[in-house]
Amino acid sequence: MGETVQKKLSKKDIIKSYLIWTFFSHSTYNYERMQASGVLHAIAPSLEKLYGKDTQELREACERHMEFFNTEPNVGGCILGITLALEEQRANGEDVDPEMISSIKTGLMGPLAGIGDTIWQGTLSPIALGIILGMAKVGNFMGPLIYLLTIGIVLFGLGYVSYTKGYYMGREGIGKIIGSGLLNRVTEKATVVGATVLGGLTASYVTIQSGLKLHLSTGTLDVQTAVLDSIFKGILPLTITLLTVFLLKKKVNVNVILLILIAIGAVGTLIGFF
Repeated sequence: MGETVQKKLSKKDIIKSYLIWTFFSHSTYNYERMQASGVLHAIAPSLEKLYGKDTQELREACERHMEFFNTEPNVGGCILGITLALEEQRANGEDVDPEMISSIKTGLMGPLAGIGDTIWQGTLSPIALGIILGMAKVGNFMGPLIYLLTIGIVLFGLGYVSYTKGYYMGREGIGKIIGSGLLNRVTEKATVVGATVLGGLTASYVTIQSGLKLHLSTGTLDVQTAVLDSIFKGILPLTITLLTVFLLKKKVNVNVILLILIAIGAVGTLIGFF
Protein backbone atom coordinates (compact mmCIF):
# COMPACT_ATOMS: atom_id res chain seq x y z
CA MET A 1 0.00 0.00 0.00
CA GLY A 2 1.18 3.52 -0.81
CA GLU A 3 2.11 5.97 1.88
CA THR A 4 -0.67 8.31 3.01
CA VAL A 5 -0.14 11.80 1.63
CA GLN A 6 -0.10 14.47 4.33
CA LYS A 7 -2.52 17.31 3.73
CA LYS A 8 -0.67 20.57 4.27
CA LEU A 9 -1.69 24.19 3.87
CA SER A 10 0.90 26.37 2.15
CA LYS A 11 2.03 29.84 3.20
CA LYS A 12 0.05 31.15 0.24
CA ASP A 13 -3.10 29.51 1.62
CA ILE A 14 -2.58 31.16 5.03
CA ILE A 15 -1.93 34.60 3.52
CA LYS A 16 -5.00 34.29 1.29
CA SER A 17 -7.11 33.36 4.30
CA TYR A 18 -5.68 36.29 6.29
CA LEU A 19 -6.46 38.80 3.51
CA ILE A 20 -10.04 37.56 3.14
CA TRP A 21 -10.53 37.82 6.90
CA THR A 22 -9.03 41.31 7.03
CA PHE A 23 -11.32 42.73 4.34
CA PHE A 24 -14.47 40.69 4.94
CA SER A 25 -14.58 39.88 8.67
CA HIS A 26 -17.54 42.27 9.12
CA SER A 27 -19.05 41.97 5.65
CA THR A 28 -22.25 40.24 6.84
CA TYR A 29 -22.06 41.18 10.51
CA ASN A 30 -25.36 40.34 12.22
CA TYR A 31 -26.85 39.97 15.69
CA GLU A 32 -27.49 36.23 15.36
CA ARG A 33 -23.98 35.00 14.48
CA MET A 34 -21.88 38.19 14.45
CA GLN A 35 -18.71 37.40 12.40
CA ALA A 36 -19.45 33.73 11.71
CA SER A 37 -19.99 34.16 7.97
CA GLY A 38 -16.76 36.19 7.78
CA VAL A 39 -14.92 33.34 9.53
CA LEU A 40 -16.24 30.73 7.12
CA HIS A 41 -15.58 32.93 4.09
CA ALA A 42 -11.96 33.36 5.19
CA ILE A 43 -11.18 29.70 5.86
CA ALA A 44 -13.45 28.04 3.27
CA PRO A 45 -10.74 27.73 0.55
CA SER A 46 -8.40 26.08 3.06
CA LEU A 47 -11.13 23.74 4.31
CA GLU A 48 -11.88 22.71 0.75
CA LYS A 49 -8.20 21.96 0.18
CA LEU A 50 -8.05 19.86 3.35
CA TYR A 51 -11.32 17.93 3.03
CA GLY A 52 -11.98 18.01 -0.70
CA LYS A 53 -14.96 19.34 -2.64
CA ASP A 54 -18.50 18.14 -1.92
CA THR A 55 -17.46 15.84 0.92
CA GLN A 56 -19.30 15.15 4.15
CA GLU A 57 -16.28 16.30 6.13
CA LEU A 58 -16.31 19.67 4.34
CA ARG A 59 -20.02 20.13 5.01
CA GLU A 60 -19.52 19.36 8.70
CA ALA A 61 -16.58 21.79 8.92
CA CYS A 62 -18.61 24.57 7.27
CA GLU A 63 -21.48 23.94 9.65
CA ARG A 64 -19.35 24.12 12.80
CA HIS A 65 -17.72 27.36 11.67
CA MET A 66 -21.07 29.07 11.18
CA GLU A 67 -21.53 29.17 14.94
CA PHE A 68 -21.56 32.48 16.83
CA PHE A 69 -18.19 34.23 16.74
CA ASN A 70 -17.15 37.77 17.61
CA THR A 71 -13.71 39.23 18.32
CA GLU A 72 -11.40 42.09 17.40
CA PRO A 73 -10.25 41.12 13.89
CA ASN A 74 -6.55 42.05 14.08
CA VAL A 75 -5.34 40.55 17.36
CA GLY A 76 -8.18 38.03 17.25
CA GLY A 77 -7.07 36.83 13.84
CA CYS A 78 -4.74 34.36 15.55
CA ILE A 79 -7.86 32.39 16.51
CA LEU A 80 -8.50 31.65 12.85
CA GLY A 81 -4.85 30.71 12.41
CA ILE A 82 -5.14 28.25 15.28
CA THR A 83 -8.41 26.97 13.82
CA LEU A 84 -6.74 26.23 10.49
CA ALA A 85 -3.91 24.39 12.26
CA LEU A 86 -6.44 22.25 14.13
CA GLU A 87 -8.48 21.56 11.00
CA GLU A 88 -5.28 20.53 9.23
CA GLN A 89 -4.47 18.09 12.03
CA ARG A 90 -8.00 16.71 11.95
CA ALA A 91 -7.89 16.29 8.17
CA ASN A 92 -4.70 14.22 8.61
CA GLY A 93 -6.41 11.86 11.03
CA GLU A 94 -5.08 13.24 14.32
CA ASP A 95 -7.20 13.15 17.46
CA VAL A 96 -8.76 16.60 17.18
CA ASP A 97 -12.38 16.70 18.28
CA PRO A 98 -14.77 19.21 16.61
CA GLU A 99 -15.91 20.31 20.08
CA MET A 100 -12.30 21.14 20.92
CA ILE A 101 -12.06 23.47 17.92
CA SER A 102 -15.31 25.20 18.90
CA SER A 103 -14.22 25.48 22.54
CA ILE A 104 -10.87 27.06 21.64
CA LYS A 105 -12.58 29.61 19.37
CA THR A 106 -15.17 30.45 22.02
CA GLY A 107 -12.65 30.62 24.85
CA LEU A 108 -10.22 32.92 23.05
CA MET A 109 -12.55 35.32 21.26
CA GLY A 110 -13.48 37.30 24.41
CA PRO A 111 -9.99 37.84 25.93
CA LEU A 112 -8.39 38.65 22.58
CA ALA A 113 -11.23 41.04 21.73
CA GLY A 114 -10.49 42.93 24.94
CA ILE A 115 -6.78 43.11 24.16
CA GLY A 116 -7.35 44.10 20.54
CA ASP A 117 -9.85 46.83 21.42
CA THR A 118 -7.48 48.17 24.09
CA ILE A 119 -4.56 48.33 21.67
CA TRP A 120 -6.59 49.74 18.79
CA GLN A 121 -9.33 51.93 20.28
CA GLY A 122 -7.71 52.76 23.61
CA THR A 123 -4.08 53.25 22.61
CA LEU A 124 -3.09 53.29 18.93
CA SER A 125 -5.93 55.40 17.56
CA PRO A 126 -5.86 58.07 20.33
CA ILE A 127 -2.06 58.40 20.09
CA ALA A 128 -2.18 58.75 16.30
CA LEU A 129 -5.04 61.24 16.54
CA GLY A 130 -3.23 63.25 19.21
CA ILE A 131 -0.24 63.63 16.90
CA ILE A 132 -2.17 64.24 13.68
CA LEU A 133 -5.06 66.44 14.85
CA GLY A 134 -2.76 69.41 15.26
CA MET A 135 -1.79 69.16 11.59
CA ALA A 136 -5.36 68.73 10.43
CA LYS A 137 -6.54 71.63 12.60
CA VAL A 138 -4.39 74.12 10.68
CA GLY A 139 -5.56 72.77 7.32
CA ASN A 140 -2.63 70.47 6.51
CA PHE A 141 -4.10 67.77 4.25
CA MET A 142 -1.16 65.48 5.08
CA GLY A 143 -2.63 65.00 8.58
CA PRO A 144 -5.50 62.67 7.59
CA LEU A 145 -3.27 60.94 5.04
CA ILE A 146 -0.53 60.21 7.59
CA TYR A 147 -3.17 58.97 10.05
CA LEU A 148 -4.63 56.54 7.51
CA LEU A 149 -1.21 55.28 6.49
CA THR A 150 -0.06 54.87 10.09
CA ILE A 151 -3.18 52.99 11.17
CA GLY A 152 -3.21 50.89 8.01
CA ILE A 153 0.44 49.84 8.25
CA VAL A 154 0.28 49.04 11.96
CA LEU A 155 -3.00 47.15 11.78
CA PHE A 156 -2.03 45.19 8.66
CA GLY A 157 1.27 44.28 10.28
CA LEU A 158 -0.32 43.35 13.58
CA GLY A 159 -3.05 41.34 11.87
CA TYR A 160 -0.61 39.46 9.64
CA VAL A 161 1.70 38.51 12.50
CA SER A 162 -1.23 37.48 14.71
CA TYR A 163 -2.88 35.35 12.01
CA THR A 164 0.25 33.56 10.83
CA LYS A 165 1.63 33.05 14.35
CA GLY A 166 -1.69 31.53 15.34
CA TYR A 167 -1.34 28.95 12.57
CA TYR A 168 2.33 28.10 13.09
CA MET A 169 2.17 28.05 16.90
CA GLY A 170 -1.11 26.17 17.12
CA ARG A 171 -3.07 25.68 20.30
CA GLU A 172 0.03 24.87 22.37
CA GLY A 173 1.69 28.20 21.55
CA ILE A 174 -1.27 30.40 22.40
CA GLY A 175 -1.77 28.37 25.57
CA LYS A 176 1.77 29.21 26.67
CA ILE A 177 1.23 32.91 25.96
CA ILE A 178 -1.99 33.00 27.98
CA GLY A 179 -0.42 31.00 30.81
CA SER A 180 2.57 33.34 31.01
CA GLY A 181 0.36 36.31 31.81
CA LEU A 182 1.77 38.29 28.85
CA LEU A 183 -1.67 39.19 27.54
CA ASN A 184 -2.72 40.62 30.90
CA ARG A 185 0.47 42.71 31.13
CA VAL A 186 0.01 44.05 27.59
CA THR A 187 -3.61 44.95 28.32
CA GLU A 188 -2.71 46.71 31.57
CA LYS A 189 0.08 48.80 30.03
CA ALA A 190 -1.96 49.65 26.94
CA THR A 191 -4.84 50.80 29.14
CA VAL A 192 -2.55 53.14 31.10
CA VAL A 193 -1.04 54.61 27.92
CA GLY A 194 -4.46 55.00 26.30
CA ALA A 195 -5.93 56.73 29.36
CA THR A 196 -2.96 59.12 29.49
CA VAL A 197 -3.32 60.04 25.83
CA LEU A 198 -7.08 60.51 26.15
CA GLY A 199 -6.46 62.80 29.13
CA GLY A 200 -4.10 64.89 27.01
CA LEU A 201 -6.61 65.03 24.16
CA THR A 202 -9.33 66.14 26.59
CA ALA A 203 -7.19 68.99 27.88
CA SER A 204 -6.31 70.07 24.33
CA TYR A 205 -9.58 69.74 22.46
CA VAL A 206 -12.47 69.97 24.96
CA THR A 207 -12.80 73.73 25.36
CA ILE A 208 -15.42 75.03 27.78
CA GLN A 209 -15.13 78.34 29.58
CA SER A 210 -17.42 80.37 31.75
CA GLY A 211 -18.19 83.85 30.49
CA LEU A 212 -19.92 84.86 33.71
CA LYS A 213 -18.69 88.11 35.27
CA LEU A 214 -20.02 89.36 38.59
CA HIS A 215 -20.07 93.09 39.10
CA LEU A 216 -19.24 93.73 42.74
CA SER A 217 -18.74 96.94 44.69
CA THR A 218 -15.01 96.30 44.69
CA GLY A 219 -14.86 95.62 40.96
CA THR A 220 -15.69 92.93 38.37
CA LEU A 221 -15.15 89.27 39.27
CA ASP A 222 -14.36 86.98 36.33
CA VAL A 223 -15.71 83.58 37.42
CA GLN A 224 -13.48 81.67 34.99
CA THR A 225 -10.11 83.20 35.87
CA ALA A 226 -10.69 84.26 39.47
CA VAL A 227 -12.68 81.26 40.71
CA LEU A 228 -12.61 78.18 38.47
CA ASP A 229 -8.99 78.44 37.30
CA SER A 230 -7.84 79.05 40.87
CA ILE A 231 -9.56 75.84 41.99
CA PHE A 232 -8.40 73.62 39.13
CA LYS A 233 -7.13 74.60 35.69
CA GLY A 234 -9.50 73.16 33.08
CA ILE A 235 -12.08 72.04 35.63
CA LEU A 236 -15.04 72.57 33.28
CA PRO A 237 -13.70 70.40 30.40
CA LEU A 238 -12.69 67.73 32.93
CA THR A 239 -16.14 67.79 34.56
CA ILE A 240 -17.95 67.40 31.25
CA THR A 241 -15.58 64.62 30.18
CA LEU A 242 -15.99 62.71 33.46
CA LEU A 243 -19.77 63.12 33.23
CA THR A 244 -19.71 61.62 29.74
CA VAL A 245 -17.52 58.72 30.89
CA PHE A 246 -19.83 58.13 33.87
CA LEU A 247 -22.91 58.02 31.63
CA LEU A 248 -21.19 55.65 29.19
CA LYS A 249 -20.27 53.30 32.04
CA LYS A 250 -23.91 53.37 33.13
CA LYS A 251 -24.71 52.19 29.59
CA VAL A 252 -26.76 55.29 28.81
CA ASN A 253 -27.60 55.49 25.10
CA VAL A 254 -25.15 57.67 23.15
CA ASN A 255 -27.98 59.76 21.68
CA VAL A 256 -29.30 60.43 25.18
CA ILE A 257 -25.81 61.53 26.29
CA LEU A 258 -25.62 63.94 23.35
CA LEU A 259 -29.00 65.40 24.30
CA ILE A 260 -27.85 65.82 27.91
CA LEU A 261 -24.70 67.67 26.79
CA ILE A 262 -26.73 69.88 24.46
CA ALA A 263 -29.16 70.66 27.28
CA ILE A 264 -26.27 71.56 29.63
CA GLY A 265 -24.81 73.85 26.99
CA ALA A 266 -28.18 75.47 26.22
CA VAL A 267 -29.10 76.06 29.86
CA GLY A 268 -25.61 77.30 30.72
CA THR A 269 -25.75 79.78 27.83
CA LEU A 270 -29.24 81.01 28.70
CA ILE A 271 -28.32 81.80 32.29
CA GLY A 272 -25.08 83.40 31.14
CA PHE A 273 -22.71 80.88 32.74
CA PHE A 274 -21.10 79.80 29.47
